[in-house]
Amino acid sequence: MESNSDIKTTPKGFQCTLCNVNLPNLPSLEQHVKGRKHQTLSTVRHSRKTQEEHSVFVSGIKPEVSQTELAEYFQKFGSVADVIMDKDKGLYAIVQFSEKESIQATLSCVEHQMKGLKLRIKPREKKEFKLIPKKSDSDKQVLDRLKPQLCQLVSVDAQMQFVVERFQLGENEKKTRGLLVQLLQEVFVEFFPDSQIVPFGSSVNTFGVHSCDLDLFLDLEKTKMFQAHAKFTTEPEKGEGMSDDGHSEDSILSDIDLSTASPAEVLDLVSMILKRCVPSVHKVNVVSSARLPVVKFHHRELNLQGDITLNNRLAVRNTRFLQLCSGIEDRLRPLVYTIRYWAKQKQLAGNPSGAGPLLNNYALTLLIIFYLQNCEPPVLSTVDQLKDMACEEEECVIEGWNCTFPTQPIAVPISKNTQSLSTLLSGFFSFYAKFDFAGSVISVREGRTFPITDFLSKNKDEEATKEPSRIHHHSPKLGPLNLLDPFELSHNVAGNLNDRTQRCFQKECQEAEKYCRSLQYQRKSTKGKSWGLVRLFTPHGEVPHTKVEKLTISVPFKSALLPEALRNQLHAAGDGFRLLWFQKVCAAVESVLKNVLRCHVTPPTNFSTDSEDWAVKAAEEMETTSSSLSTSLNDSYDSVESQNEASPAGTAVVGAKRPLSPDIDTSVSPQGKKQRLTRRGKPKLPAWTCLQRHMVWAGRRKVRRELIKDPDMRPEGSCVQVESRVTAHIIEKEPELKEPLEFKVEPQVVGETESTKAVLHLEPTSDNAGLFNNFFHFLDAFLPKMVETLLQNETGAV
Repeated sequence: MESNSDIKTTPKGFQCTLCNVNLPNLPSLEQHVKGRKHQTLSTVRHSRKTQEEHSVFVSGIKPEVSQTELAEYFQKFGSVADVIMDKDKGLYAIVQFSEKESIQATLSCVEHQMKGLKLRIKPREKKEFKLIPKKSDSDKQVLDRLKPQLCQLVSVDAQMQFVVERFQLGENEKKTRGLLVQLLQEVFVEFFPDSQIVPFGSSVNTFGVHSCDLDLFLDLEKTKMFQAHAKFTTEPEKGEGMSDDGHSEDSILSDIDLSTASPAEVLDLVSMILKRCVPSVHKVNVVSSARLPVVKFHHRELNLQGDITLNNRLAVRNTRFLQLCSGIEDRLRPLVYTIRYWAKQKQLAGNPSGAGPLLNNYALTLLIIFYLQNCEPPVLSTVDQLKDMACEEEECVIEGWNCTFPTQPIAVPISKNTQSLSTLLSGFFSFYAKFDFAGSVISVREGRTFPITDFLSKNKDEEATKEPSRIHHHSPKLGPLNLLDPFELSHNVAGNLNDRTQRCFQKECQEAEKYCRSLQYQRKSTKGKSWGLVRLFTPHGEVPHTKVEKLTISVPFKSALLPEALRNQLHAAGDGFRLLWFQKVCAAVESVLKNVLRCHVTPPTNFSTDSEDWAVKAAEEMETTSSSLSTSLNDSYDSVESQNEASPAGTAVVGAKRPLSPDIDTSVSPQGKKQRLTRRGKPKLPAWTCLQRHMVWAGRRKVRRELIKDPDMRPEGSCVQVESRVTAHIIEKEPELKEPLEFKVEPQVVGETESTKAVLHLEPTSDNAGLFNNFFHFLDAFLPKMVETLLQNETGAV
């Protein structure tokens, strides 16, 4: 690894100069180097280098000179592998030989003449291979062009309308896509009689942007009926024009029976048709591993990416639903375009290859619709409410799911909500800044959330019964963010998200909520400075931060994952469940650091070294000194009112200018002292001092695989004994650090009842080797999993 010249060490980890990516630690680096992107670029670079070493640069030619003529001339110096010409002007060419020796023979020749032309030959220029991130550059250029235009507008509402005009599909683009759909329809109907190509998704749901994919559904139901009818009419006797198998000799489908063919077989045929029969289509690829298998293609002339799927009627219905919502409420499109662009700029959405842990546009749009359903008064109706507004002719059931809603927006009453676009936008960020993602399942159909425990119990019932008849009613795949499809209720449209993406989304909402309260968002700058959406869209790193915050790790409260005995303890604690749960978390964190990762942990000097006693006293200390905590064991209405007078109302994240909640127990200490502490700002909480003498975070996955050969082993962080063995193996095999890594951990409990979480503030106190950032990135994923594992175990939760 060290001999790889592409890898550079940085203060925050490593950088791969070939792929232009930063890696936080050694395991991530090893995984990247073995990954497809790095391997592909390495292969391309080697191929380019080989081509350069076998090529000469030829000038002095004219456009009428052909590649064949050049190849024939240079053939006398050696075998010619390829000739690349300047097609635009025809003034130069690159001749590539099969052997290096041919280069010297060509350059040794004093004069080169061909067809009366005097050719000039020189060695091909050696250029450094470099990956050019075209997409990120173009995104930056787009924002740079947007900035002056947005700043000149008079209001945020006008800026949001401008964003729609700037990014939406133009009329010419829509017509061009329509012509391509028409062409595909004409081609496919020849192969699949009575079939239909139906566009869906961004191209037609009113939320499309320039260069968005063209999603198509190939409807073969009528084709199957055509085949069945043809087979039935030819079964009695073989008539004229019939083949031996009873099919019409004129039918192109005589070699495939759609009633018995698998989706993979049909998609292979679709792929073949695209390659051979549709002009300008290339890069055709069948992706059979997707949730819904798809044929991907690219149209060269239109520079358009397209997808063709089968059996996708629900997606077409979802498109109709979004079209209806857009027709019902004019404010929806500006909100969707603005929030989608914001999410893309913050790297929350836009999976580069179609698959990944980021939000997709459909999930983001549903989050916006759910928020609008919960405004006061509501901006949009729920799907169930829309179903009741539909007439009998509009009833629709697809694959057992009720997909009924009105076909025309006029059938839906106009909303009584008159809030401006800017107010709705800031409200979106406030809504999700304090949303309980860990304990909730979002239902756009009913416009409300369900406790995640309801779905956990359903999963257990399904495993016990295993009834095939319940195939349409199984619970969705649960994850960090659970967002049900409006119609296919077993599908979590945000099921691809991981913990980090969900945390980043909520953190960005919190940051955006703070910004939307500032004058920079609300008022146009008289000095020409960035304001409104411009600052909201600016990616991280381009706006200087005046304050460097500590690195934090969050452990959310997930009651559904706790053992029954612990849930009963928390229930018995009543309003004090947060402190009891926080006590368990602190004990688990200390256990992970000491027993699993072998850190030397020193508790605060003013507390006992016993973990449980420390956790209880730490919680009490926070209750009496921190004005940032949101609840206490003995809240009273009087204390709430007095605290409201002493500090601004509302909630904010820890470390913000405003306290999280006005519900502070002022009976614990004198009111005057409480007010004085509030004015001082965030209090210092008791902290552990930790010392790590080994790089226990480096190479853990490899060691884990060596220790446990079982391919079905539990995921990382799910077994205390296994992770302890991994640490012991690393300590045994690897030398101690020359200078131990010393850091402190400052715990705090924050949030309301439904969004309680323990926040661990980590800060290095001695890190001369620059290892803390690597260790933190490891802990960010590892520590919450291990704490969760310990809490699930009654002995570990004590």
